[in-house]
Amino acid sequence: LAVAAEEAIRDHLSPAAARAHILACGERLAGARPTAVNLRWAVERCAAAIAHLPADAPAATLATALLAEARAIHEEDRRLCAAIGRHGATLLPDGGVLTHCNTGALATGGDGTALAAITTAWDQGRRLRVYADETRPLLQGSRLTAWELLQRGIPVTVLVDGAAGHLLATGRIAACIVGADRITACGDVANKIGTYGLAVLAREHGVPFYVAAPSSSFDLALESGADIPIEERAAAEVLAPLGVAAAPAGATAYNPAFDVTPARLVTALVTERGVIRPVTRDGILAMLGRPAPRPPAP
Repeated sequence: LAVAAEEAIRDHLSPAAARAHILACGERLAGARPTAVNLRWAVERCAAAIAHLPADAPAATLATALLAEARAIHEEDRRLCAAIGRHGATLLPDGGVLTHCNTGALATGGDGTALAAITTAWDQGRRLRVYADETRPLLQGSRLTAWELLQRGIPVTVLVDGAAGHLLATGRIAACIVGADRITACGDVANKIGTYGLAVLAREHGVPFYVAAPSSSFDLALESGADIPIEERAAAEVLAPLGVAAAPAGATAYNPAFDVTPARLVTALVTERGVIRPVTRDGILAMLGRPAPRPPAP
């Protein structure tokens, strides 16, 4: 939104036109990820930062306020990622840890959520062997998570998503830990597609399944995962992943980007405020408190 304000400065927009341009850009940005709740939360927070400014405030004034708010959000994210890492590290024993998608510095403003728990445990002396699902169809696990871990000197093994059940059956995995894009009031979790299947497999094999996310990922206005909108993406991601044809011409694709894991399959939720275990509505409210009203959508 600060960039949108800079565009308004460049184009010499009037105060009213500049504000309208910023809010329109914010709405487009917030709508880009309908499943994830954090993005809209951040957009609405930035919109609230300029809502109190005079109607005739020029674009330069709006840009200053928006940049300051963005930097504040970034700094808060850095601190809360560190706190999530500390709380999550207490749950991870030596041995194999299985994760899914990317939850590290490439996905957050700090060291990450689930990945921060892994890297913190490693820095504390735990000797982990991390297994990263490749996370089809965009391969965030193999392209991003594996790269981040290797930069930290942490051993990582990449596996195709379909191998997770076999890996769990071998007994090599002591814990699974993933992130979340949205968590409902009852503890149902929306995360990258494949998370639900992994949670089912972990339960079948008696392996704890942890979810790490900041309090901004909780949407206490939603009662259950059935209320979460699931984003579907382009068929080409499945039919021609990374531009390489993998299916015959004429085939169609089903490409939900996220799925929902029921709270009953989640061993614990890890937040910057602490660990919620067991995962219940009362436990979530006790940890997070009842939510303050959100600012109106731009």
